[in-house]
Amino acid sequence: MKEKIRLVDDSGIRTDGRKPDELRPIKLEAGVLSNADGSAYIEQGKNKILAAVYGPREVHPRHLALPDRALLRCRYHMAPFSVQERKSPAPSRREIELSKVIRESLEPAIFLERFPRTAIDLFIEVLQADGGTRVAGITAASLALADAGIPMKDMVAACAAGKADGHILLDLNDLEDKEGEADVPVAYMPSINRVGLLQMDGQLTPEEFEKAFNLAIEGCKRIYALQKEALKAKYLAIKEAVEEAGQK
Repeated sequence: MKEKIRLVDDSGIRTDGRKPDELRPIKLEAGVLSNADGSAYIEQGKNKILAAVYGPREVHPRHLALPDRALLRCRYHMAPFSVQERKSPAPSRREIELSKVIRESLEPAIFLERFPRTAIDLFIEVLQADGGTRVAGITAASLALADAGIPMKDMVAACAAGKADGHILLDLNDLEDKEGEADVPVAYMPSINRVGLLQMDGQLTPEEFEKAFNLAIEGCKRIYALQKEALKAKYLAIKEAVEEAGQK
């Protein structure tokens, strides 16, 4: 019989040294791909994810064009080398499902009605996976859309909370995700107080669910601040480069 892995010790510390309400270390960068209209890169724990945006642009094939708004197309893909056991490069059922989930979580944030009969294409490539790639992908994708200059009601920040070893934890890593009892991914737009995604895998009592949801919202707010800093850093760097060029 497989021995149960202990995920939280007696002092409330997790296997990676975090407290229950701590996020993994996060690095966010905007404008990392010169060939895309907008792009972003995120490291969250051991996750490494790239997002790229192209558009608004002409729709091909043309019969897919919508007369009253832009068509948002999303492709979430895990590289074959992103997990320990090499995965097939062909899209899996999970990747197709998550592409739909990410698209639906971002659509409410974008003024799609401003670009009728066009397409906005969004590509999310998971280079290394360590649990929570869905929410990390949404965070990077939202930053890439903002970097592309797509008009948005707000940026979307995403985070998950869950239950492991009877504790409600923020930002589950891969081990906690696999061995834990529940997972609650949330996508949130803080400045307009709107939830774009709420899912739950596993079982929680109503009280546990409320605690996990509120913890995930707090995580989203912290990530949102990092998104704004990443966007600001890119344009401050551009401003400095322009000023330097002007002085020469």
